[in-house]
Amino acid sequence: MEQVSQAPSSTPATRRRRSVRVLGATLLTGLLLGGAVPYVTGTGGTYLSYLVLDERTDAQGAEHAADRTRALGGKVVQDYPQIGAVLAYAGPRFAAELRRQPGIAAVGATRTVPVPSPPRPLAGSGFTGGDGGDGGDGTRTVAGPRPADPGPADPGPAGLGPAADDAAEGANLAEGADDSTATVPDPGEQSDWNLAMIGALDRPTGHAAALLRPPVAAGAGTPSADRAGALPTAQQLAGVTVAVLDSGVDDTHPDLRAAVDPAASASCADGRPDSRSGAWRPDDAINESGHGTHVAGIVGAARDGHGVTGVAPGVRIAAVRLLGPLGQYYAENIVCGMLWAADHGARAINDSYFADPWKYNCPEDADQAALAAAVGRAVAYAQRKGAVVVASAGNDGQDLNAGREDRRSPNDRTTGPPEDRRLGTECIRLPGELPGVVTVTAVDRTGLPTSYSNYGRGKVSIAAPGGDPDGGTQGAVVSDWPGGRYAALAGTSMSAAHVTGAVAVVAAQHPDWDPGRITAALSRAAADNCARTLPFGCRHDYYGAGILALPTG
Repeated sequence: MEQVSQAPSSTPATRRRRSVRVLGATLLTGLLLGGAVPYVTGTGGTYLSYLVLDERTDAQGAEHAADRTRALGGKVVQDYPQIGAVLAYAGPRFAAELRRQPGIAAVGATRTVPVPSPPRPLAGSGFTGGDGGDGGDGTRTVAGPRPADPGPADPGPAGLGPAADDAAEGANLAEGADDSTATVPDPGEQSDWNLAMIGALDRPTGHAAALLRPPVAAGAGTPSADRAGALPTAQQLAGVTVAVLDSGVDDTHPDLRAAVDPAASASCADGRPDSRSGAWRPDDAINESGHGTHVAGIVGAARDGHGVTGVAPGVRIAAVRLLGPLGQYYAENIVCGMLWAADHGARAINDSYFADPWKYNCPEDADQAALAAAVGRAVAYAQRKGAVVVASAGNDGQDLNAGREDRRSPNDRTTGPPEDRRLGTECIRLPGELPGVVTVTAVDRTGLPTSYSNYGRGKVSIAAPGGDPDGGTQGAVVSDWPGGRYAALAGTSMSAAHVTGAVAVVAAQHPDWDPGRITAALSRAAADNCARTLPFGCRHDYYGAGILALPTG
C-alpha cells in the first residue's frame, strides 16, 4: 500500500521488531496447527509458488503451460486463460527445468520463502462474469496477528510479513492493533480540501479551497461557481464500475454499502478468485487492512451529509482483495485481481501498492523478469478490455529516472536482513512503471509536491492530492475506515484514488470513450489546472501532465 504512516506512538524500528516477532510466532503456529493457515501441512517437501507463462497468450497457451508444469511434477492451482499463464507450486529446482521446455516463455518464483504445501482446494473459484479472455498478446504497513480461519475450504488472508511496511504505500494501522491508526470523528463531509483542489465540489469551495485559484467550471466566471451542472449525476455514475485492488473493502461502512457491488467483488488473496460472500472484506486482525476501505472512500463514498464524499459518489465499486496469506501483494494476487476486474467491466482499476517481494523487479533476474511479464500481460489485458489502470508512484522520495538503492527486498523473508541492492533504471516497480499505466504522484493542500512522493519525467503521469502525514485532519486526506469510522492518511495511495475517481467521472460523461481518450482528457485538464493555479507552472518530473482536475466537458 502506498500510504505514509502517522502513528506517533512508535518508531519504525519498534514496528519492525514487533513485525518480526509476530511473523515468527505466526509461522510457527501455522506449522504446528495446520488449519490456521491456507497451506495443508504434510510430510512432503517444501514448495514455492511460480507463475508459468506460455509463448501463447491465450487459453491454449495456459493449457500448454499447465501440461508442461504437471509433466515436471508441479501442482497447478489456478490457470489464467486470458493471458496464457498458470499459477503452480513446486520445488526449488522447478523453474530452471521448466524454462528449458519448448513453448514456455518465462517462469518465475513469486516468493522467496517456501511453504509446506500448495493451498487447499477452493470450491467455486474461477473467473466468471466475463468472456474469459480475448486471445490477445502506495503506505507503510506493520505486521499483525494472523486472523482466525474463516472457513473449512480456504482460510483466506492472514498476518503481515516483517517488511510489509514497504508494500502498502500510505497505509496507517487499524485501531486496536499494537500501532493503531487514530480514527477521527465523523467529518460531516467538511474535510474536503482535496475535492476542492480537483474541482469535485458541487457547491462553492469556501473555506475548503486548497489552491491559490481552484478550478473553474466551464463558462463560469469565478472559482467558486457552482459545478453541479458540470458533474455527472449519481445515476450516471451508477453505470460505471471501478475496481479497488487493495487490502479489502468494508462494504458495511455507511459511506460504501450502496457503492460496493458484491457481484463484481472477490478475493484474490492467494492468486485464485474467491467470490464467496464477504471474501473481499478486510480482516480486522491485520493492522493494515483498513487501507482499501480508505482508498474506496476517496473513490466513491456516498454524498449523504455524513462522513466523507468520494470523487465519484454513486459509482459502482468492485472490491478486490489482494492482501495475501502472509501480508503480501504477490504477483499472482495482482494478476488474478487485474483479470477479475477486467472481466467484470471495470472502467478504472486502482492499484495503491507495489508487488512483493521485490520492490523493484530487474530484467536480468529470471524470476523477477517473469513476474514483470505476467503482471504486464494482465495489465495489457485490462487495458484492451477498456480499463484505465491507475497506480501510485510510491512513497520513497526517489527519482525513478536515476539509479537507486533497495534495502528492503525481499520483504517476505522471515530471518536475516534484506539484500542491499544497487539498481539501475531498468528495474521497475509493478504495476506503476508498466506501459500505459497512469502513475500518480502526491501534492499537499497547497498544490506543492510532497517530500515522500517518487517522481521522474516520463515515469509519472499526473499529480493529485496526497496530503501531509504530519498535517492532521486539515492537511491529510480524511476518508473511510472499517467499522463505520474515519481516518486521516497521507500518501500516493490517496493520490491514485483521486485519479481513479476522476476516470469514473469522465467515463460516466462519455460512456463510449476508450482508455486513451479518457486519460488524454484528464491530462489536458491537469495541464490547464497547473497554468491557472501555480504561479510558475508545473515541473513535469514532479507533476507529470499537471494537477488533477475534473474535466467539465
